[in-house]
Amino acid sequence: MSLPRDLTGFGPTIPEARWPGGARIAVQFVINYEEGAENSVLNGDKGSEAFLSDMVGAASHPARAMAMESLYEYGSRAGFWRLHRLFTARGVPVTVFGVAAAMEMNPVAVEAMLDSGWEVASHGYRWIDYQYVPEQVEAEHIARAIEIHTRLTGSRPLGWYQGRTSPNTARLVAEEGGFVYDADSYADDLPYWDDRHGKPQLIVPYSLDANDMKLVALNGFAEGEQFYRYLRDTYDQLREEGGRMMSIGLHARIAGRPARARAVARFLDHVLESEDVWIARRIDIAHHWLDHHPYLEAGA
Repeated sequence: MSLPRDLTGFGPTIPEARWPGGARIAVQFVINYEEGAENSVLNGDKGSEAFLSDMVGAASHPARAMAMESLYEYGSRAGFWRLHRLFTARGVPVTVFGVAAAMEMNPVAVEAMLDSGWEVASHGYRWIDYQYVPEQVEAEHIARAIEIHTRLTGSRPLGWYQGRTSPNTARLVAEEGGFVYDADSYADDLPYWDDRHGKPQLIVPYSLDANDMKLVALNGFAEGEQFYRYLRDTYDQLREEGGRMMSIGLHARIAGRPARARAVARFLDHVLESEDVWIARRIDIAHHWLDHHPYLEAGA
């Protein structure tokens, strides 16, 4: 049976990553910036946001949900700046997955991202579920995200992560043609090429397990110590294996809370104790892979 899926990947022998300086592991931190672009009747949506907040299991309401709004507002008002201070104080590079509509509402935060030398990749136009959004509308949203992003940052985004994708997202991104990498995959510990949509697209996969979203999930972490231990054990395992990549996903309204930020700081310091680690932005990892593992057609 043939399906349009790749269940084999690199198989038993992975390629040599050849990380810079002979590093055994590449580590990449993402801060998702979504606040203000979530579901809200203020944004013309049918109901309020119900996903990824400290009100686990919240319902969507056909009116403003003031508590939910304030939980998201914490991210842009306080959490983002706590994480910003934490990373900049240590000189650690970051990739921001920035939702265009959220960035547009807080240009001061965008300026801080750029001043810090962080990569700002596109997290789409809106922080909504695109599973059933018509293809034409999704394509229009991708184009709008690029336009807003370019206007706010001075250059188009080179990385893409929709997050709540549709069956059309990967093809639409490949067809757009301007993204160096697509991060809408959780399928590997290394970048890989996807040529199923008419042209080869580099995939730099992301992670939902080494991710603070597990702190606001019923099957997740109850407190910062559990989160820290999971990140530490993931890092130690991948570093021991060698030649792997670790992605850590954070959100301003989640990891930006004090106790959770403390766990992130402990993990950062654990990583910085290593001499054989490359901490990089996702675009740096993508360019490294392009240089060392360019696309080869099947049979080449």
